[in-house]
Amino acid sequence: MTDITDAYFSNLIGRLETLKQVLAEPMAQAASVILDAARGDKRVYVFGTGHSHMLAEEVHYRAGGLAFTVPVLVGSAMLHEGAVISSVYERTQGLVRPMLERYGMQPGDVIIIASNSGVNAAPIEAADYAHEIGAKVIAITSIAYSAAIANGRRRLAEVAEIVLDNGLPPGDAVLDLAGTGLRVGPVSTAVGVTVINAIFAEVASELSRSGDAPVYLSANMPGAAEINQRLVKKYRPRNPHL
Repeated sequence: MTDITDAYFSNLIGRLETLKQVLAEPMAQAASVILDAARGDKRVYVFGTGHSHMLAEEVHYRAGGLAFTVPVLVGSAMLHEGAVISSVYERTQGLVRPMLERYGMQPGDVIIIASNSGVNAAPIEAADYAHEIGAKVIAITSIAYSAAIANGRRRLAEVAEIVLDNGLPPGDAVLDLAGTGLRVGPVSTAVGVTVINAIFAEVASELSRSGDAPVYLSANMPGAAEINQRLVKKYRPRNPHL
């Protein structure tokens, strides 16, 4: 393992160890809110633009994942239809409402909004829309990043009921390339995926106590077809991506 590879692993592992302690209380709060929604047959939406959308894909139809999650996946706000224009979209006012309206969000639902920078128009408007509907907002964001670049703009950390601060520096990348002024090794995706999967694992554990944890199985596992088909039939009406 090279020095920079070792440095990346060490940096990421160190951050996760720290966050396991720092985020213990807000993660427990997030799990409690999601658990209440699940017991009320509500949905948990996951939204992010740019690379943050990968957290929404992570929870969708996932082996070991919960079936009541709904990813918000809109091509123009992701990367595969044009990375440059998607960066413009996420900063443009008024585009998120029509994106979210197709999902039928309801009072009592929950939306997890991932935005590392926490100041672009899209995540703020998503939070505002959710509040209008009567849904609760959980944010995964970097407070340090948004504080450094806000310049008077509203911040996601200021409008969410529960804030999961990923503790990342402005710019996301954590490793300096000596003599270049450049940084490499972004970690927001790895941190975000770990946090969200840990929360859902806690929720699933609590639901399993009553024998009602709607968890998908890997398609190659025994009994997966029957279990997954049953879950899809139940949750498809409110998840346009199933």
